[in-house]
Amino acid sequence: MRRVLGALALSVSVVLVPVSGTAVAASPPHTTDSFGGPGGGAPGRGGAPHTIVTDGAKLANVKQAIRGGHATKAQRDALKAVLAKADTALTAGPWSVMDKPSAPPSGDKHDYTSQAPYWWASQPKTPENPQGCPYVSKDGQRNPEADAITDHTYRMWAWDAMYYLSLAWYYTGDAKYAKRAALDIRTWFLDPATRMNPNMAYSQIVPCRNTVSGTGIIDSTQSFSQLMDAFALLDGGAPGWTGTDRSGIKAWLTQYLSWMQTSPQAKLELAATNNHGTFLDMQNATISAYLGKRSEAKKIVVDAEQRRFPVQFAADGSQPLELSRTMSWHYVNFNLTAWGRLAEVGRNLGVDVWKYRAANGVTLRKVVDQLIPAALHGAEVWPHQQIGVFDQSIAADIFHAAAEEAHDTDTAKALKQMPLPAGGDTWPVRVSCFPLDPPLK
Repeated sequence: MRRVLGALALSVSVVLVPVSGTAVAASPPHTTDSFGGPGGGAPGRGGAPHTIVTDGAKLANVKQAIRGGHATKAQRDALKAVLAKADTALTAGPWSVMDKPSAPPSGDKHDYTSQAPYWWASQPKTPENPQGCPYVSKDGQRNPEADAITDHTYRMWAWDAMYYLSLAWYYTGDAKYAKRAALDIRTWFLDPATRMNPNMAYSQIVPCRNTVSGTGIIDSTQSFSQLMDAFALLDGGAPGWTGTDRSGIKAWLTQYLSWMQTSPQAKLELAATNNHGTFLDMQNATISAYLGKRSEAKKIVVDAEQRRFPVQFAADGSQPLELSRTMSWHYVNFNLTAWGRLAEVGRNLGVDVWKYRAANGVTLRKVVDQLIPAALHGAEVWPHQQIGVFDQSIAADIFHAAAEEAHDTDTAKALKQMPLPAGGDTWPVRVSCFPLDPPLK
């Protein structure tokens, strides 16, 4: 039985070499890739890795500060938190879609499967109606039945583990992290016996219904892009990560991207006007960029600005589509993590999303600044519905991004006063927006 990694319960004891004395191994030279430079995460100019979302130069600067013994306290604390997550991942997993208790409608357990979390049986379950059909939507109320299908949870744990293990290898040069990341990746994506098929056709199935829906794709799009940076870092010479692994991942991603752009589910999701559409654009842009399709990736970012800004953002910076949800605080931040990452990959492609101004005058900075009062003072100043916990700290990443990329002094000031994530603010060593944890749909 595979051991599991709880993304929110990392109660581990970490032995961390003092950062001032950390010896970080330099990445070895590698072959040329489609970017015209060293492969994937290998050092480019100034030793920066060719990461897809994250600014590689920022990662290189942090690594140099750690190596030189002049890292800030925030960077030291963030590195300790990242290594804690990576150390837990060393003995958790590996995970596979084959571990779920039953097969999806296709009959193939290699197909990722999950149940729509906010749908509930409306009738008593009886021998005549064993499922309690029909199912009805209760926005924001998670049905525990969904957890019986393990792919959703294992996907979250596995993809987080791959990212943190790769980042830990980049900063420490310790082979154990890279080798474990490679094992997890091969198990989930490449090994014929355990791999996931490159589609999300059976994600967020609603019991009693056979209609085609694109909403389940959010299971992937909310966190898949972090893997492009993980792959890129490993491509920079990670021990245990082979040329066969790299070519296998690129082949898998090519099929996945095609499905994400042409399948009936993907076409419905691309037409979504709320966070679902943002996340799919962001995911497809990052995959395209990793595969070397820079012009295609750039077009996705530019089109997203032009199509989605006027629909999602009002002139005052509010997000009407997300504010209509029962968990409005969660969803306005959720959508902005997608925009933050879209802006980050756009920057690497020569597109400055932070400078884009829609016809109604709204900018991404203005949308982010709308959240400052609630991030500082909580539910008492938030006039919209938010069932469950009001977690002020979930705005931290997009505030970091606004402060650094848009030179937003207001969010920079707010970061010094607002509650930060309970597990530690790891932005100083990630330096990119990260999916909200735990993911909610």
